[in-house]
Amino acid sequence: MPGLLTIEPRGAVALVTLQRPDKRNALSIDLRVELADAFTHLAGDDSVACIVLTGAGSAFCSGMDTGQFGGDPEHRRRLVETSTGAFHAVGRCPKPVLAAVNGPALAGGFALALLCDLRLAAQAASFGYAEVEIGIPASYAAARAALSPAVARDLCLTGRVVGAAEAERLGIVSEVCEDGVLAEVALERAQSIARLPRAAVLETKHRIILDGERTWGALFAEEERAFRAALLDSEPEPAA
Repeated sequence: MPGLLTIEPRGAVALVTLQRPDKRNALSIDLRVELADAFTHLAGDDSVACIVLTGAGSAFCSGMDTGQFGGDPEHRRRLVETSTGAFHAVGRCPKPVLAAVNGPALAGGFALALLCDLRLAAQAASFGYAEVEIGIPASYAAARAALSPAVARDLCLTGRVVGAAEAERLGIVSEVCEDGVLAEVALERAQSIARLPRAAVLETKHRIILDGERTWGALFAEEERAFRAALLDSEPEPAA
């Protein structure tokens, strides 16, 4: 797959790397399309048992590419469709997904990491919804997909950014690694999952998705409604 991400087979593990290091792997429209396509393809590839998601360069993902916001109605519609498509593909992937957070995971990049099943961090990693400071609501749904209510409220209401050590203490990540060994450790962890009986792992992931739909699925639906209203409607439609 050319362009903005790469997929590297490592045995039964697929290593997916966001490839916009000059833009801190900001999620442009095209990158969101490639991300959705990649995860859709990997979901149906029987040779893949586990997926590792990481970023090229010094950042994991700095969030949405805000330079593409605005434009005519068709462009804004594409902003919405590619955003929901990418996050759905990752969050509802039927196979285990491990985020190897090599640097800042901010705004939509933080949400992307939270939608993965497991998160490992380099010491250089940081996490937060920094967009709150400029008036953009944080994705509480993504926070609740992985974090306790208290931690989710803290990070979403304050917009504060936490480093790797605090992220481990708060349960955002399960392990902090030396910067130079994160990829190796993440791949080893993914390969250990890939060696487990496939049917049992897939059934467990199915239950994880079901649990998510029941507990925070409505939150995602509301956030998507608000996002669509903000970009596509002159006035937001009332909540159901």
